[in-house]
Amino acid sequence: MTPLLNEAPECINQPGTWCYQVFQITHNEWLAASANWLIAKPLRIILILLVALIIRFLLHKLIDRVTTMPRTNGGKLPTILRPLRERAPDILGPVVAERRRQRAKTIGSVLKSLTSFVVLGLASIYILGELGINLGPLLASAGVVGIALAFGAQNLVKDFLSGMFMMLEDQYGVGDVVDIGPATGTVESVGLRITTIRDVKGTVWYVRNGEVTRVGNSSQGYAIALVDVPLSYNADVERATAVLTEAAHTAAATEPLSVDLLEEPEVLGVEKVTPESIELRLTVKVRPGRQWAVQRQLRAACLTALEEAGFLSTAATA
Repeated sequence: MTPLLNEAPECINQPGTWCYQVFQITHNEWLAASANWLIAKPLRIILILLVALIIRFLLHKLIDRVTTMPRTNGGKLPTILRPLRERAPDILGPVVAERRRQRAKTIGSVLKSLTSFVVLGLASIYILGELGINLGPLLASAGVVGIALAFGAQNLVKDFLSGMFMMLEDQYGVGDVVDIGPATGTVESVGLRITTIRDVKGTVWYVRNGEVTRVGNSSQGYAIALVDVPLSYNADVERATAVLTEAAHTAAATEPLSVDLLEEPEVLGVEKVTPESIELRLTVKVRPGRQWAVQRQLRAACLTALEEAGFLSTAATA
C-alpha cells in the first residue's frame, strides 16, 4: 500500500533502493514510495518477457536445426527422425525425401507449439505473481474452462493425437498406396489432422486422422502379385501348369519385369472351380507398390502362352 502523502516513506533513507534513487532525483515522496510499481515491477516484467522470448527463440532454432532437411543432404534422414522407425520403401525414390520432409516438419511444428506453450505459460505465471494476483482461483477457473474446451473439441484433439502417433510410427507416408476404410489410393500429403489421398479415378479424399481405425499399406516391405488364370473343364491341368510355370519364369527373366521381382514365380495349382472354368493361381513376391503392374504383365504372358499351347479359356478373371 502506498503511504499517505504526509508520511515520509522509510525507504527514502535506504540507499540502494529504487525508492531512494527516485527521491534523490525527484524529491517527491509519493513517486519515491511508488517506485516499486512504477519502475521495479515493470522492469522485472520486461526482463521476464525478454528471457522467455530468448529461450523460445533458441528452442525454436534448435527444433528447426534437427527437423530441417537441406536439399543438398542426399536424402538423408533429418536428425529428429533418426531414432524413429522408418518404413518408406526404396521404390518411392525421390518421393522419400518429400515424405521425410513432411514428417519432420509436422513433428517440428508440434514441438514448437509445445515449447511456446510451456515457456510463455511459465512467463505468464511469473508476471501475474509480480502483479500480486492470486493464481489459485485463476488456475482453478482455467482448469474448468480447459475441461469444457476438451469436451467441445474432443474430435479435434482425437485427430491431432492420432496424427501424432501415426507420424511417430510412420504407419504411412507420401507415395504409399493405402486402404484406410473411407478411401483407397495413393497418399499425397500427411498432416496432424488430415490425410490427403488420391484414388485411381483421380478423386482427392480428405480423411480425418481420428476416423482412421485401420490402415492397409500396400507399400511396405514387400507385396505379392497374384494372377488367377482360367481354363476350360476339358483342359489338361498338369500340362497347363507346366506351360504357366515356363511362361512365368521366362517373363520374370526379362526386363522390366525382372527389376520388380524379389523371388521366382510359383504356380500354386487349382485355386477355384466355377461353373464356367477352372482357375489356376500364380503368385510371386515383388517390390512394394509394384504388384499391380507385375500382375498385368504376368497375366498377359501367361494367357499368350496358354493360347499358343492350344488351351481355351471360357472366362477371364483378375
